[in-house]
Amino acid sequence: MESNVFSSVLSILDYQIFNMSLYKIILAVFVFFVFLFARKFFTLIVISTLKKIVEKTKTDLDDKFLHAIKDPVRFLFIIAGIYFMFYFLEVDNNVLFHILKGLLIFDLFWIIYNVITEFEDYVYHLLGKFGQASKEFASFLIKITKAFVITIGIVALLQDWGINVTGFVASLGLGGLAFALAAKDTAANIFGGIAILTDNIFKIGEWVKIGNAEGIVEDIGMRTTKIRAFDKRLIVVPNSVIANSNVENFSRRDRRRIMMRLGLTYDTTPETMEKILNEIRQMLLNHPEIHNEPILIYFDEYQDSALGIFCYFFTTTAVWDEYLRIREDVNLKIKEIVEKNGASFAFPSTSLYVETPVRIKGD
Repeated sequence: MESNVFSSVLSILDYQIFNMSLYKIILAVFVFFVFLFARKFFTLIVISTLKKIVEKTKTDLDDKFLHAIKDPVRFLFIIAGIYFMFYFLEVDNNVLFHILKGLLIFDLFWIIYNVITEFEDYVYHLLGKFGQASKEFASFLIKITKAFVITIGIVALLQDWGINVTGFVASLGLGGLAFALAAKDTAANIFGGIAILTDNIFKIGEWVKIGNAEGIVEDIGMRTTKIRAFDKRLIVVPNSVIANSNVENFSRRDRRRIMMRLGLTYDTTPETMEKILNEIRQMLLNHPEIHNEPILIYFDEYQDSALGIFCYFFTTTAVWDEYLRIREDVNLKIKEIVEKNGASFAFPSTSLYVETPVRIKGD
């Protein structure tokens, strides 16, 4: 009876699935899970211990480096598990070799990519020291570097599998020419992005107007710049368009202009008008949030229904909400000056004259 059971078990374990014995598949899967367990053990013991050690050091360089390599190093256990799983499955050595080599290449470039990401702050700090590069330019360089690392990694993987990338591109013929022509716009956008950042045309968070696009800059990418309009629409503008367009950067102003016209009624006397003009000028000269020059307050024209006063001056800020607050304060002070002097603001009006016909006696 026992021999029959043993024979049944052996026959089951020797059952063929895709020309592989069932016991080999079970053994391969078991080995793979052993490496998954070893990966978990490595994380809990080794990585945790190293993390406690680097946290005690004065610099955060080792913290960043450990964080960058942690996941790729843990992935090595997956690679080892795959190797031994395929080994017990007796997969063709040549295929196994390329799979493992491809995974190792991927792991290597994963480390490089993570290191670049972790040390971004140092790049910003280093470039900022020389005063020649903004945060946006540093971000642009990091994006280019990451794209370069990814490209080289893909090329290395293709080369490992025997694909001659150079020969493949050269063999495209007309297709390669079409690709080059299509890439022309991409190249123009990339160089446009470089021009934006090196010329320091605008930065993230600034208020700009480019053609019909106006709003706050949200991102400066390799190909496009994203602008958030004031109605919350997202406008994406190609960098090549920006490089060849007139750009208005409202955030770079150190002041904002206030230009308006006041109208006083025609019964305002010359003496009252002159007094109002002088008091408005004096109020603006003493206002802490108004530039002293130029301040132009003049009675300049006779309008249809009013005596026109031209007002032209600048606030000390370009921030929109502060500008509105200052303008409101100035308007209230002007209204107070006009009313204090017994004058009134004019409004459009029409005078109607009615003639009464003269009656002659005897008619």
